[in-house]
Amino acid sequence: MLLRAEDAKDWFYKGEGAANIVLGYCGSSLSLVGKVLRIQKVIKGRSRSPNGCLVLSNHEKLVWRDIGELVECTSKDVAARAFIQHVMSNLLDSKHVDAGILVHVSKEFLEAVEGNIKSQRPPWRVDASKIDVLHESALLISDHSIFSGTPKHDLCIAVEIKPKCGFLPSSEYIVEANAVKKHVTQFKMHQFLKLHQGKISQISPYDPLDLFSGLKDRIHLAITALFACPQNNFRIFFNGSLIFGGLGGGLDNTVVQSHKAEEAIVDLISPSGLQLASFLELVAEAIFRSGILDKLLETQQLDVLDIEGAIHVYYNIISQPCVVCKNLIDAELLHQYSFLHSLSLEESLKIVRGYLIAATAKDCSLMISFSRTEDGHNASDCNSASLKSSNQCYNYKACFIDLDLKPLEKMVHYYKLDQKIVDFYKTSGETEGKPSILEVEAHLEKKN
Repeated sequence: MLLRAEDAKDWFYKGEGAANIVLGYCGSSLSLVGKVLRIQKVIKGRSRSPNGCLVLSNHEKLVWRDIGELVECTSKDVAARAFIQHVMSNLLDSKHVDAGILVHVSKEFLEAVEGNIKSQRPPWRVDASKIDVLHESALLISDHSIFSGTPKHDLCIAVEIKPKCGFLPSSEYIVEANAVKKHVTQFKMHQFLKLHQGKISQISPYDPLDLFSGLKDRIHLAITALFACPQNNFRIFFNGSLIFGGLGGGLDNTVVQSHKAEEAIVDLISPSGLQLASFLELVAEAIFRSGILDKLLETQQLDVLDIEGAIHVYYNIISQPCVVCKNLIDAELLHQYSFLHSLSLEESLKIVRGYLIAATAKDCSLMISFSRTEDGHNASDCNSASLKSSNQCYNYKACFIDLDLKPLEKMVHYYKLDQKIVDFYKTSGETEGKPSILEVEAHLEKKN
């Protein structure tokens, strides 16, 4: 398949992240209906690698040498698909992972799309990046904000959740000064830094440990907290269109921003037979019933040493003096880290490989789409969840998205950010700006 300039009119702006823009399809081709196109961006002012150049660095090829398709790839789209297909699908269950298919795109198509969607993109995104019009391929994946196979006259509501890291690290390589990491989630600690930086206006009451607990009440507590303070961690879609949730990049920049946000959402989702409180209950029920987060947690736990241990092994692989050890004067710590630096290349590769896979799992999103069952019958390719309060049954499908490979060189960034987060949390008030979960529940009860 080759998308040409004349095809650009059939694609509309759906959203974007740091590296990609996602387009929805509004044309008539049956092979494209219900799909989205993920196209690469390039940061303005930054040089790019021409097509045909290997995507992975020499050290990354060493880390992923067992996956030939990944090592030899010549575009980021091919690399993304190979990593998802050969790594993440095996860990998270292929039925919950969509590797997508590659399609060819012409320069003229990308230029036309760039012009068509410019006014729909957030201004700060336009200032920072643009479509990479020299890229020759894009990734075509299913639109998981709609319920595939649902007749057009029916209704679908979907959520996108960023679960974040669902466990507390216990690595012996976490220094005593940072022992708080073993008791407080990084999500919570990072909230304090983001508040200080002006990226958020309040600290979220969401606790990832609740979502990953496997207990229905705690999962419901987590979903309630995410709705009360969505930031960019919780979005709601109605028939494929974003109606609530963070757009990213701004101070709590949500689609529905008025004081009547909840009422507006209720008006939109009520035709599907749901009220707001019931909908949040349904999301929790689907997560609890499916157990889908169990495998995600197992994958996150491939990070066995925490970044405070893994960073030392990283320097083993790139064959450079360890910057962390270079700045240490504590003899006991140096002795402890010397063990990590004595590991074989094979052992080092395994640890770093696990850390990078875990980093992807900690940063991915979960999409769950819902559609009412007809006459109590479930669709053959999906699961079902029911609400006791309304005696209504819903089909649902769940899929992980944003499963791209993390660059090896980013480990230095992860280490520096981790230290910055912990250092700031230790010097800040631990309750400042945080609404209690009781306040959250009272707020929702009042609205319903």
